[in-house]
Amino acid sequence: MRDAEATRARILAAAVSEFAEHGLAGSRVDRIAQNAKSNVRMIYAYFGGKSGLFDAALETALRKLAHDAPPNPDDLPGWAGEVFDHHQRHPDILRLSMWARLERPSALGEPVDVYADKVAGVRAATPEPLTPVDILIFIYAIAQAWQLSPTGLTGLEGDSEDPRRIAAHRRAVVAAVQGILHCA
Repeated sequence: MRDAEATRARILAAAVSEFAEHGLAGSRVDRIAQNAKSNVRMIYAYFGGKSGLFDAALETALRKLAHDAPPNPDDLPGWAGEVFDHHQRHPDILRLSMWARLERPSALGEPVDVYADKVAGVRAATPEPLTPVDILIFIYAIAQAWQLSPTGLTGLEGDSEDPRRIAAHRRAVVAAVQGILHCA
């Protein structure tokens, strides 16, 4: 049974990478199988096909974000910085989410339990008139802005990959969330 779990995990890791790079339509199951050191037959056995694999890869990626950067109701600005850091370390997860938004928006409703837990976690820290959902959306939007902005814009003040620029942007993300919470 352990080999089956390892094979499934390798397929999912290869799928996250492939779908993040090429989207659902541009990805190839044979390339995923090759990168996972598996075969196409196993993908169909575990996931039922390319669409099922995409949904599983997206859920895996979103759960990784939820696990690696859980909301911290006691420090929402700090949590925004953690989400920013996570996207810097794992840009494939954000790219996969963007492909899902474009090609398969129905898949973005999953995993509902993760989002429900986040809403419950920030409920007590949410100032009026905002809702916990408002806070989560603001934090995600601000934390993801750097990765989603055009490189022509992010490069106006120097190399957008310069660690000092990235650190400065992270500080700006944290300050923006602090400002939103204090203005509400």
